[in-house]
Amino acid sequence: MSTAPRLSIGLPVYNGEDYLAQALEALLGQTYDDFELIISDNASADSTEEIGRAYAKRDPRVRYVRQPVNIGCAPNHNYLVDVARGELFKWASDDDLYARDLLERCVEALDEHPDFVLSHSWTAMIDEHAVVTQALEYPLVTSSPRAPTRFRSTLFAPGGDDDGAVIRTEVLRRVAPLDSYHHADRTIISELALHGPFHQVPDWLYFRRDHPGRSEHEYPTVRKRASNLDPKRADRLRHPMVRLLGEYVLGYVNGIRRAPISAADKRECFRYLRQWLLSRAGNPAMGAMPIQATAELGPREVSVVSVVAGQEGRVP
Repeated sequence: MSTAPRLSIGLPVYNGEDYLAQALEALLGQTYDDFELIISDNASADSTEEIGRAYAKRDPRVRYVRQPVNIGCAPNHNYLVDVARGELFKWASDDDLYARDLLERCVEALDEHPDFVLSHSWTAMIDEHAVVTQALEYPLVTSSPRAPTRFRSTLFAPGGDDDGAVIRTEVLRRVAPLDSYHHADRTIISELALHGPFHQVPDWLYFRRDHPGRSEHEYPTVRKRASNLDPKRADRLRHPMVRLLGEYVLGYVNGIRRAPISAADKRECFRYLRQWLLSRAGNPAMGAMPIQATAELGPREVSVVSVVAGQEGRVP
């Protein structure tokens, strides 16, 4: 029986033929190579299957799995956590790119700081041609040693891309799995923040692609986004809007209840949650999508071509 890799990369995908090969090249070209890369194809109807199987045949670190039906984005994400063998875990996206040393620097940070539960880097936005359009500041104070401070930051200063971080698998499996209610991606990050500090590598190593086919553009309403996460959410009778929003709030409540923190810290977190709810009174969507500040690019231009495997020779 082969030795389990240190890191598991889970890549959920549905109809990702446009950018999947670029994402796989960027991941397989990492300077850190002790990983397995599991592609879970959510019954794609395009050439995603052919691309995934070709890479699995080419590189033994890649495992391709095809779901028999579209089980929804959230169950597909959770499936990858369930089958992961590594002590560390990272969700990857089929349309994003990753600098060659992203994984190495994230793993090094976790090795140096055993109290960190996850590590990621700053985010730069790219367009459909992989041209950098923005370099984003990380707006949260999730590195604080205090759990209530970290939790408050995830409520009042949304942003960052910590759901794409390198995460300690045992911690990820202790929190609630990704759900399919409104903004379920936020509650899972808030609950992780209650388990320990986050680390941010101070460099733009993660490139988040904004393009017309990205989910926030393809699914612009609360219900459509929730239905993408799980098809059952499309049923308005069983899943009315009040339920989609109510489960969102309950996700925070249950995260605090489960957290391995003191009773005093839990009371402080509940106080922040009440303040957050009052600040959003009258907003049916419980807050807009996060906005991150644009940072100055500094003395060097942030360039995908120079730092991402598989992008060599491409004209920016």
